[in-house]
Amino acid sequence: MQKKIVFLGTPNFAVPVLKELKKSEYDLVCVLTQPPRKAHRGQKLNKSPVQLVAEDLNISVKIPEKIEKEKDYLKSLNFDIAVVVAYGQIIPKSIINLSNYGFINIHASLLPKWRGAAPIQRSILNLETQTGISFMRLNEKLDEGPVCNTYKVEIKENENSENLSRRLSELGASKIIENLKLIFENKANFKEQNHQEATYAKKIHKLEGKINWKDSSKKILSIINGLFPNPGGWFTFKNERYKILKALSSDKIGQPGRVMDNQLEIACGSGSIKVIEIQRQGKKAQNIKDFISGSQIKINSVLDDA
Repeated sequence: MQKKIVFLGTPNFAVPVLKELKKSEYDLVCVLTQPPRKAHRGQKLNKSPVQLVAEDLNISVKIPEKIEKEKDYLKSLNFDIAVVVAYGQIIPKSIINLSNYGFINIHASLLPKWRGAAPIQRSILNLETQTGISFMRLNEKLDEGPVCNTYKVEIKENENSENLSRRLSELGASKIIENLKLIFENKANFKEQNHQEATYAKKIHKLEGKINWKDSSKKILSIINGLFPNPGGWFTFKNERYKILKALSSDKIGQPGRVMDNQLEIACGSGSIKVIEIQRQGKKAQNIKDFISGSQIKINSVLDDA
């Protein structure tokens, strides 16, 4: 008999797994995702990436503010397993118990490292060289359930969180079916995490993107890359905010925050960074050549917050 699967996910990170499940031999009976949210200063309600894809694939979609409201509906599905990828809600025990094989979560870190909301960003901000994904069974606590498989990847030099997220989501999609087969065949070996080694990837706040030019070029680059595209690594100059989208590290030495040439190379506490792409507040992103031609930021300017 065909196994029934419920999928729970919200952002782009979850989409490749959703698509893989849809084309599999399993019966994807329902998708749950977060309700549409207001964006751009509250002007428009935007459906989640998962909702858009599910509707395009003609899969039944539920968008509860609280998943508990769908308990009776989920119970009526008599599903075998739930796959969770960045859903965005804590799932209570009363819901987890509805599944014959439990709720399986794909988490974007090598658990118990970086439990929580922002594991990809935190791994880059922490200047790490390796991360990965973990297949774990949900319990009532945040990312504390037993793990059956982890898959490691190297963080590439100067890789930003958007590109790393894409690679990790594709990795999760490539491994979901083999992990489901192990679970359905009772061959999956779930092991408890070492909770004493746990670290937590707290939610990103906008102020974390504020660049302190007294930091090293490596640290500043980790902020630019780790917080790309939002909130981004940013600085102010003459009371305007500028977000650096792409940059390279260099070894020039100078006064922290001083612009060292006409191509926007900026001195840091140690080393310097070469800006490749930048976005002025309220404007479109620009490559450095186009930006410099019309900018007030010139050689020997000292940027604010230095």
